[in-house]
Amino acid sequence: MARGTLRIYLGAAPGVGKTFAMLGEGHRRAARGTDVVVGLVETHGRRRTAEQLEGLEVLPRRQMTHRGVLLSELDVHAVLARRPDVVLVDELAHTNVPGSANPKRWQDVETILDAGISVLTTVNIQHLESLNDVVEQITGIAQQETVPDAVVRRADQIELVDMSPEALRRRLAHGNVYPGERADAALSNYFRVGNLTALRELALLWLADRVDEGLRRYKAEHHIDHVWEARERVVVALTGGPEGETLIRRASRVAQRSGNGVLMAVHVLSSDGLTGASPVALRTQRALAESLGGTYHEVVGDDVPRALLEFARSVDATQLVIGTSRRSGWARAVRGGIGSQVVADSGEIDVHIVTHAAAGSRGWRLPPLTGALTARRRWAGLLLALTAVPVVTALCLAADGSLPVVLLTFLLLVIAVALLGGLWPALAAAVLGGLAENWFFVEPTGRLTVLRPDDVVSLFGGLVVAVAVATVVDRSARRATAAARSQAETAMLASLTRSVLAGDRGMPSLLEQIREAFGLRAVTMVERTGDIETEVGTCGRRASDTEDVETVAITDTLALRLVGRALPASERRVLVAFAEQAAVALKQGRLAAQAAEAERLAAGNSMRTALLAAVSHDLRTPLAGIKAASSALRSGDLDLTEADKAELVTTIDESADRLAGLVDNLLDMSRLQAGAVSPALAPTDLSTAVHRALAWLEDPDRNRVELDWPVDPPAAVADPGLLERVLANLADNAVRHSTSGPVVVSAGLHHGQVELRIVDHGLGVPQADRERLFAPFQRLGDAPRGQGVGLGLAVARGLTEAMGGTVTAEDTPGGGLTMIVTLPAAPVPATPPPAPAAADAR
Repeated sequence: MARGTLRIYLGAAPGVGKTFAMLGEGHRRAARGTDVVVGLVETHGRRRTAEQLEGLEVLPRRQMTHRGVLLSELDVHAVLARRPDVVLVDELAHTNVPGSANPKRWQDVETILDAGISVLTTVNIQHLESLNDVVEQITGIAQQETVPDAVVRRADQIELVDMSPEALRRRLAHGNVYPGERADAALSNYFRVGNLTALRELALLWLADRVDEGLRRYKAEHHIDHVWEARERVVVALTGGPEGETLIRRASRVAQRSGNGVLMAVHVLSSDGLTGASPVALRTQRALAESLGGTYHEVVGDDVPRALLEFARSVDATQLVIGTSRRSGWARAVRGGIGSQVVADSGEIDVHIVTHAAAGSRGWRLPPLTGALTARRRWAGLLLALTAVPVVTALCLAADGSLPVVLLTFLLLVIAVALLGGLWPALAAAVLGGLAENWFFVEPTGRLTVLRPDDVVSLFGGLVVAVAVATVVDRSARRATAAARSQAETAMLASLTRSVLAGDRGMPSLLEQIREAFGLRAVTMVERTGDIETEVGTCGRRASDTEDVETVAITDTLALRLVGRALPASERRVLVAFAEQAAVALKQGRLAAQAAEAERLAAGNSMRTALLAAVSHDLRTPLAGIKAASSALRSGDLDLTEADKAELVTTIDESADRLAGLVDNLLDMSRLQAGAVSPALAPTDLSTAVHRALAWLEDPDRNRVELDWPVDPPAAVADPGLLERVLANLADNAVRHSTSGPVVVSAGLHHGQVELRIVDHGLGVPQADRERLFAPFQRLGDAPRGQGVGLGLAVARGLTEAMGGTVTAEDTPGGGLTMIVTLPAAPVPATPPPAPAAADAR
């Protein structure tokens, strides 16, 4: 069943005339013979809007009680039962009464569209999900009723109902929007000139983006590539914190304002910086990003700023959106945040640091204990050793401390340095402290003395403590880092496995995820069969002759080719696990292809069975007529008059013609199924094609066809022979099913294409069954046995599509069915300029 079409009237504010425009379109369609009903229209007490309802059929609403109040809603079941061609439904973003079949009216509209019914509806710009927070900032009013942008963007037509702020305020002041008691309050609050101007700008920008999408789609369909523009790619960094939705909406607006921007949300799974992310919050933010037309990605990285920038550069991002730190100002002063490092290292990427309500709310907290010993910590430990040893020595000399106290003080210093910087700074502190203690505090002072066992212990005891403490610190940090990385890798593998099991990602998408996760420039999966190697999937740019390509084996026949950095052994292990999931996806895709092929073969078997069933009866009827008539003519026992003989000959002739038509359709259908139709396209005169097609009809049927031609009918690009077969089948079908009046054949030029219309005045076909008309062996119970095998319309559509055209069906005003054949128009030859008149001889 074909889905209905959706037309949306978009306005910047209430009162601009969306409902009035929608009702006007309803009247225009009804005047053209379209079956139009009003499902639900809110007049809001506006007299002129209520007057527009006159003359249109209004369906009763569904009455529901909520908290003791009787409310009315759109009755979806009544619409489906009535099955009009077009239904008018006001206020697309409306929230239904609790207990309704769907929580939102736009979901009701989706149900109606899926049933094949077209919908005209209205929505204001403030109800779009991506603009919800912007509208609240402008007007100070939070919109509780929203509709996803994707629903509006999928509309077949979006018409902007525009009005200047001054004109809208005049309408409001005259009482044409709200009653007088509400107009003054509205003028001084929501309907201020600044508010209306900003909302109007939002509506125009949003619709301009939609128009640009349609233009790009048109250029792609017609292979127009004269102008190339770089796309804005906006990456938004998510931590799983409460600021995520604000960042996504801000990034979405940045991407949309560039016209053709791409939105990508990324979350870094790391052992520090972004740990403790809420899975529930991330799922919600992922759903929001995808509803705004973006994509969601996860990467593994211990250094969060570096991982973000590597991902941004790998996808050629032009802008990066991050949130300001949730740490307090004191904490940011002590240790710079992720944002400052991203800004410092971003290079050519523009960085937007967005403030939010949660900024600065985390306060001061100790550094995480799970961090690995970075170079910064080692240098800090070495600096502590170099500065603290002289300080401790000076303090001990000033206090005139005893040797045991001095030894304990230097030992504590070594432990502190080991905890901060690890092994090598602790060894430096132990050596320097032992030398200082021996030089300044062991008798005789002023020189290095190693005479007693106590001197040996004081010199080397610090070294032993330094090695022991630093070893424990390094080992715990290494294990904590490995555990955190394993957790991140497990999360990514789980996400990848879910995608593979759900079947919602193909091979290129999975390889792209591998490339992003490991910071590679290109990933290619190859399959070896004997000595032949075949690419089964690739992403990223191909390697140049000077770049090294690393090969990682997955199975005996599958391997990955990697371009980029060399992977350590720990990452290669995880890469193989990722690649095995990609291999599963490859196998899954091939199984799906085999299932599709099996389904195609089953459909072919079904068609052959139907063909045999049709041939067994429908071809037998004309053969039986020919056999009976010829036997009667040859029989010597019958005394036949000349009139009897003529009737028998006529029966043979008609049966033979019917048999020839059936065989022709069967042969044409077989050629179409085999893909053996190769039309010879050329400019074709429609008058000639139509007259030759009508010659196939019997005289009484031919006399029922009327031609409604322009003075100079346009020429179409078609195969004359195939076009003749198409028109003959359609005309024969129209004549057989037209119960009153003539069959009219007309032609005209429409948007650069030729339209041929074959109009009958029969019983018509319900809209739900129109596509079935063009399926092989379908007669929908409207033809008696022996009058064809139900291939005429299927052959007509197949031959027309082979010529680059279409065949569709629509209602005939007043009853009946109209078949529309659309073909490319032949170019009009240029008219040569008239020759100059010859000068008179004198």
